[in-house]
Amino acid sequence: DLFETLRGDRASIVTDEIEAFTETGIALRSGAHLDADVVVTATGLNLLVLGGLEMTVDAVAVDSGKAVVYKSMMLGGVPNMAFTFGYTNASWTLRADLVAEYVCRLLKHMDANGFTVATPQAPDPSLPTEPFLDLTSGYVQRSLEVFPKQGITAPWRINQNYVKDLRLLKHGPIDDAIDFSTTRRPESSGSVGPESVPVAA
Repeated sequence: DLFETLRGDRASIVTDEIEAFTETGIALRSGAHLDADVVVTATGLNLLVLGGLEMTVDAVAVDSGKAVVYKSMMLGGVPNMAFTFGYTNASWTLRADLVAEYVCRLLKHMDANGFTVATPQAPDPSLPTEPFLDLTSGYVQRSLEVFPKQGITAPWRINQNYVKDLRLLKHGPIDDAIDFSTTRRPESSGSVGPESVPVAA
């Protein structure tokens, strides 16, 4: 029903910013006015990294806003942790499937070699980084500083491209820019956050 209405002439979509509410509707920043009997607000969404999870490594808090993403699913300097964040321009499950397959490959590699810890090594901090997402939506822009960064080259680049990820995650090497050990995590070459703020995970 929604799409039929939008395709017809009974509804229209306006992209703008709200300047103020009026007695008869909404005044927009562009100067236009939208007449409205009812206004439903839906602008308060705040994104949470990993659902608000507080991470620590060796009792040191991980500042997710300073971390760099590894292969779109792990964080530099954080051992044995993977997450799924789907594509912004395609089906979410396309990347979810690739991440699941990669994690299985990683676990099999660790098991075959007797490793218990896998830690992506953070890239050289002098290298440039970019925001985790390239979307301009207000709710995304408000949260970018708490999201990890991405690098400009693989394996630190987040591809919004299934074919590139297929080559990287399904057929690419399993041990590039990642350290394996049998005890604790290797010392990271880059910082993932302040080293003097221990918190409980």
